[in-house]
Amino acid sequence: MAKKGGSAVLLLFAMFLTLECGSASEEKPAVYVLGDSTADVGTNNFLPGSKARADFPHNGIDFPHSRATGRFSNGLNSADFLAKLLGHMRSPPPFLSLNSTNALKRHSLNGINFASGGSGLLDTTGVTGASNEKIRNVITLGEQIKQFSTVRDTLTAVMGPTETRNFLAKSLFFISIGSNDILLYYHSNSTVPKQDFIATLGSSYENHLKVAILFKFYLLEDSFKYNLLGLGATKFGIISVPPIGCCPSQRVLSGTGECLEVLNELALAFHSELGAVLKKLSSEYESMKYSLGNAYDMAMDVIENPLPYFEDVKSACCGSGTLNAEGICDPKARLCLKRHEYLFWDLYHATHTASKLAAVTLYTGGPRYVTPMNFSQLASAC
Repeated sequence: MAKKGGSAVLLLFAMFLTLECGSASEEKPAVYVLGDSTADVGTNNFLPGSKARADFPHNGIDFPHSRATGRFSNGLNSADFLAKLLGHMRSPPPFLSLNSTNALKRHSLNGINFASGGSGLLDTTGVTGASNEKIRNVITLGEQIKQFSTVRDTLTAVMGPTETRNFLAKSLFFISIGSNDILLYYHSNSTVPKQDFIATLGSSYENHLKVAILFKFYLLEDSFKYNLLGLGATKFGIISVPPIGCCPSQRVLSGTGECLEVLNELALAFHSELGAVLKKLSSEYESMKYSLGNAYDMAMDVIENPLPYFEDVKSACCGSGTLNAEGICDPKARLCLKRHEYLFWDLYHATHTASKLAAVTLYTGGPRYVTPMNFSQLASAC
């Protein structure tokens, strides 16, 4: 007998087979992507000091021309597939790759990806060597939002403030972040109580999204600068944290090959906190609309009911050692032959096939997986 979620998995399989990426409405919205390595399409390639990079084989083996683009994947990631579903070729390019004013102007109209592998909701996550400012490890979420403010300024210079507001109100903002914060909290043996830590993550998410009430009273333009709602974003596609305790790297640490349940409990608690934050903000800001993807249930249903999608939901396709999860995916790593049969590409990240499934679920799924509307409904919402 199938475990809980089995019928939902079979329904998604039917959609997965029939849905063609790129089948979007006639007018495709601009897509802006923020987050961590789950959405990074090459940002960290431009950070020489970063250890969170994937611009080398076997990464990208199933990307066109087998090119290692900086995606932590054998091919595309979920940000790519979501963009394709909206009518784009794939995810927009990394902000740091746009090294001229003309390039920034051109791509700002279609969207830009700011996501940086290793980053988190907290400014301290992924940041090391703080005393040496020349070494950049990650682009924090706060810095990503500052980069978007540059894009907003560029759009304003091109089309004026009113048209820019209208344009951004129709654009989609995808955010996938939080896993690194939780992993760091757990593995650092922090003494901060679990509930306090989760509340801190929720407050951080809220502060990145909203305009501070104090600033609203004084109406100081500069004070709106680095909050997404204040910069004109209104449509948010939010992806919560998956069951990271079931990543191959964490299964190895469990000693039994099973999931690290403490990490999964933290991921579940974060999803609940995030849902409450988004509901609160949408009641405060009438123009705000959002979709919250339940990455935990999406992934867990597949882990517990792997067929007909995957043959292996425990091991990494690319790596070394036990579960192929004791070494990074690099040119010396052991590479699986049937990559489409694996849920995990490396120590932490999904395969091309798993990322497509996740995107289809977010785009078309029902309330078990995405609330209060799916990403397709978000795109068409007025």
